[in-house]
Amino acid sequence: MKYLVPPLNQTLSWYLAMEEYVAVNLDKFIANSDENGVFFTWIVSPTVIYGRHQVLENEVDLEFCKEHGIQIVQRKSGGGCVYADRGNLMLSYIVKKDTHNAQEVFQLFLDIVAEVLRNLGLDAVKTEHNDILVDGLKVSGNACYTLKNAIIVHGTMLYNEDFDMMQRAITPTKEKLEKHGVKSVRQRVVNLADKLDNNLICNINALSDFLVKKLCVSQCELTQYDLEQISTLEKENY
Repeated sequence: MKYLVPPLNQTLSWYLAMEEYVAVNLDKFIANSDENGVFFTWIVSPTVIYGRHQVLENEVDLEFCKEHGIQIVQRKSGGGCVYADRGNLMLSYIVKKDTHNAQEVFQLFLDIVAEVLRNLGLDAVKTEHNDILVDGLKVSGNACYTLKNAIIVHGTMLYNEDFDMMQRAITPTKEKLEKHGVKSVRQRVVNLADKLDNNLICNINALSDFLVKKLCVSQCELTQYDLEQISTLEKENY
């Protein structure tokens, strides 16, 4: 796959618009190459992201988020509600749809990411819920959706997220927690920083660099025109 260099310090809704824009114009970004898809990572200030089928009030403490300046954004993919901050690395993978089944692409991406984590000496496995676990605890949650010509897979990678803020912002039902055999969101998750004994991965940027190095063989960049179009798409659709 090809690494698409993202601009820094954008909002989560902007990066979601970037995914959609790149998917619609994917041929432009993979032209004259053997790659059939692009990959990029991004980091955002504290934000709650909820799935397209979720009822916001059932998943999020709205008052707490308002008091602490936590943005709330709905994505176009399904799946559960997640909290992201600057200790969480967001992953985006966009591939052509013509010869690929969305579920196959989704599962292949999870396999690849889990294998990259195993290369760091971690006991990483994917689950039927589209999570990636390390030593039985969640480090990555993922979702997928399709457009006319492309498949978008996106997910989280917990490096040193603030779990106290996460637990206050997200309020899943007791039934949902019991489904996973836990009493709180905090019980299910772990930061990679607590599992990695590797001097090469000393911060979240190093983790991003490692993923890009393992997954990508070339890179491309957005033009000023692309940036303007993405900003317009964000305002219209997000």
